[in-house]
Order: sequence, then C-alpha cells, then structure tokens
Amino acid sequence: MARIAFLGTPALAVTTLKGLVDAGHDLAIVITRPDAKRGRGGALSPSPVKQWALDHGLVVSHDLGDLDGLDIDLGVVVAYGALLPGSLVDAIPMLNIHFSELPRWRGAAPVERAILAGDEDIGVCIMRIVEELDAGAVYARASVSSGEKSLQQLWNELSELGTELLCELLKSGDLNQMETHEQVGEISYAKKVTAEDLHLDFETSSEQLLRQIRLGKAWSRAGGERVVIHQARRGDVHDLAPGYLAGTTVGTRDGSLVLLEVQPAGKRAMDARDWRRGSGASIDRFDPITPMGF
Repeated sequence: MARIAFLGTPALAVTTLKGLVDAGHDLAIVITRPDAKRGRGGALSPSPVKQWALDHGLVVSHDLGDLDGLDIDLGVVVAYGALLPGSLVDAIPMLNIHFSELPRWRGAAPVERAILAGDEDIGVCIMRIVEELDAGAVYARASVSSGEKSLQQLWNELSELGTELLCELLKSGDLNQMETHEQVGEISYAKKVTAEDLHLDFETSSEQLLRQIRLGKAWSRAGGERVVIHQARRGDVHDLAPGYLAGTTVGTRDGSLVLLEVQPAGKRAMDARDWRRGSGASIDRFDPITPMGF
C-alpha cells in the first residue's frame, strides 16, 4: 500500500479521499484550501475535504510547504483549487484525477464546459501532473454518458469512476514502471463558468438553455427580479414568443420549456406552479437581455 499526500478541497474530492482510506492506503497528510465563507453568513468554515479528514483523524494542513521532506510515495490531487509550483511537481510524483477526456477540456471547469458544448460522453483521466496545465501523460481513462444528467450527477459519477481507476492503478506498484499514454488530439481549455455564462437568453435554443440549467444556478430576470431556474424540461408549445410565459411554459427560439423548479430572489426553491400562483402571477415574460447584459 502507498503512503500518500492528498490534495483536494470540494465535496467531490471527498469521494477519492475516502476511497483511498478504504483501500488501506496510508494518508500521511491532507492539504486543502484555507477555511472560507461557504453559504450564507459571515463565519468561516472548513472545506468538505478538511472536515472529512478531521472527522477521521487525519493530519490536515493548508500549507504546501508541509510536504517538504515528508516521507511519501506520491501525491494525489483532486480539485485542489490552485496550481502547484513546478518545484513541488519535480520533487514528488503527483497524480491528478481530471474530469475530462484529455486533451479535451484542460483547465478549471471541464465538466461544465463539456455540458455547455453538448458533449455526449464525459471522461475522467488519471494523469501525471507536470508544470504545464493538465498536459501530463495519462495512466488510465474512462467515460460516462452525459445524457441529460445534471452537473452534480456527473460529478458524482465521475468521482466514483475516477476513484476506482486510481485505486486499481495503485495496486500495480511503482508508478515509474507503469505504462502511460501521451495526450493526443485537439486541445481545448475549460475556463471557469461565470454568472453571465448562466444568464438565460430565451432567444437561444431550448437545447442550449437546458444545458445551462443542468449546471445549476441558471438565471434570468422577471419584473426586474432575479429568478434562478433549477429544473425545466422541453415543452410542446411552439407558438410562444421567446421569453414569454403561459403558465409555467416559457417560449424559446425554437419551441418552449416547461419550468419545474425556480427560486425567486430572497426565497427558497419552489415548484414553478407555486411561483406563478404567488409572486410570479403578474409576470407575463422574462426580461430580455440588453446589449449590456442588464
């Protein structure tokens, strides 16, 4: 079994941390990003990885310098949230679970960009970290069907699959003796998703709108108030102008969507029918997007 330093921060990385512990590996240290404001309120709270590690008696640090001179076989990185310095990558063999079919979607938001691009399959790779962003050789890869799954569903599937690939790989022994494959194909980069990427423009296609909604936090404005649309499905109305509402159906460029769950500003998520009966009763359309995005 390997003696491992684990670097990760969000909830999806907990899957791999738990998998390594369950497989019997020795977790020498867990490095995660500093405590931050998470959710409402001003109090700082630990990352999901830190909380899980502390709950299970593991050594936790926020300082990459704590890896200096540490007796470990390798590092495992899953959504750590910061680039690693070249000196560290040169000193310690580092494996990364990257959620894409490399070299497609190198970068910060590979699953999100794959969904927005309409990729039918979304991959996961076990990659050797090098100084160039997500450019290392690949030890193992697999993929899942994207279908109409939400971002969270895909994260869950890919983190489970990536953990299985990693644990199977580590059974093979010395990383330096394992077969790797250089990345081949067209390189694309997955920049972070912004609020404007999630701003719904009903002048676009139903398919594109549904892709945005699958990411979570997709939004529009109605009567000047921000409304987050959590769930929707294709509608069968084809004569409704883009952005206009008939009940919970909203027109799009090429048809319509039926709103299922929405969240008006300052309120909890609710059934779209309840919203229409309540604060949304007097609204007949979503506000169009102006050239300035307001």
